[in-house]
Amino acid sequence: MTPRLLGFSLAALTFVLDQALKAWILYGLRLPESPPIRVGWLFDLVMVWNRGISYGLFQQHEDWGRYGLVVLSVAAAVGLGIWLMRSSGWVLALGLGLLIGGALGNAVDRFVYGAVVDFVLLYWIPVFPYVFNLADSAIVAGVGLLLYDSLVLEGRRGHASRMANEGGTSEGASNQP
Repeated sequence: MTPRLLGFSLAALTFVLDQALKAWILYGLRLPESPPIRVGWLFDLVMVWNRGISYGLFQQHEDWGRYGLVVLSVAAAVGLGIWLMRSSGWVLALGLGLLIGGALGNAVDRFVYGAVVDFVLLYWIPVFPYVFNLADSAIVAGVGLLLYDSLVLEGRRGHASRMANEGGTSEGASNQP
């Protein structure tokens, strides 16, 4: 399997799992009609309709704002898909796949429900309570992988490229007069 195929497969898997989990939250558990559900010491399931972007910023209560965020999310996913088509690295492909799947998952929520379905509350972080969903988690993980690829792996690729251009490995270069 090529990195591109893996990335697009991960995007599809992320999208399907995100939408399936949200359907279960809405129609199986009926969380919008229920009080919060404590899940052990880890977290609570609570219903939050996020009409904004990350962390509830820039709340959109008008249709133009809602559809604007849908268009923005889809455009971002298309741009990331183009980037993925041009990529050859495994970590980069995984990160882009997670970002695409997460962006499309939240875009569908905005289009269908008018807001993103958020439901996981990490109450054991009292300083910064954050309610999120699987798509949000995929986006955060995808950004982390892109940063890792850019900050760590890119440096290693650059070093390997420089060594190849010099005609040897780092060990061979240090042994030369």
